[in-house]
Amino acid sequence: MRTPGHDSYEQFHGARFFELVPGAGRLTLDLGSGEGRVARDLRARGHVVVEIDGSAALARASAQLSGGLVVRADMAQLPLVDSCADLAIAFMSLQDVDDMHAAICEAARVVEIGGHLVLAIVHPMNSGGGFAPAEPGQGPLDRPFVVRDTYLTHVRYVDDIERDGLPMRFEGEHRPLESYSRALEQAGFAIEAIREVTEPDPADKWSRIPLFLDLRAVRVGN
Repeated sequence: MRTPGHDSYEQFHGARFFELVPGAGRLTLDLGSGEGRVARDLRARGHVVVEIDGSAALARASAQLSGGLVVRADMAQLPLVDSCADLAIAFMSLQDVDDMHAAICEAARVVEIGGHLVLAIVHPMNSGGGFAPAEPGQGPLDRPFVVRDTYLTHVRYVDDIERDGLPMRFEGEHRPLESYSRALEQAGFAIEAIREVTEPDPADKWSRIPLFLDLRAVRVGN
C-alpha cells in the first residue's frame, strides 16, 4: 500500500472516487479506514475526519503516518452517538465486513438526515466471476469472462496475488448488487449516484469489465 504507484487507488481509483465525495462539512467518518490513505486525502481537502478500523495494526499505521484520530472498532457496532456526522466514507471495506447489513445500518444511525454515505466496493461482476484460462494462440483481450457458479449467491472468497515481488491476500464476500441496494434502502439511504470504475488501459484485459463500484447515497430516514 505504501509503494508509490503500486495500487489502483494511486493509479486511478482514488481520483474517480473523490468525484462523488461532497465537500467538507461538520464531521466525516472513515469506516474501515485501513492505513489511512483516504483519510489523509480527505483531511487535505479540509475534512475533519475520525477513522474507524477493527485492525490494531492498521490503526497504528494510520496514526503513525498522519497523526489523525483513529478509533479501533467494529463497523457493525460503532462507539458513536446518533447523527454525529454529515458524511461517512466506506472505501473498499464493505465487501470485507462479515455483517454488511449491520454496518450500513450503523452508518445510517451516525449520519444525520440529509447527510451522505459514499462507498466503494469490488464490483459484483468482478467478484462473481473470472477470466477463463487462455487457449493456444489466444491473446489477453480474447479470453472470455465467466461467472463461476451463480452471481446471485453470497460466496466467501480468497485471492492471493503477487505483483512486483509483493504478495497480497484479499479476503471478502461476493454479494450481488441487489444485496447492497436493499441494505441501503432498509437503512434509510437513497442512492444518488453510481460509477463503475475500471482499468483505464485498453490493452489490459480488466478494462473490459468494471473492477469497482462507487456509490453515493443520501440519508433520508427510515
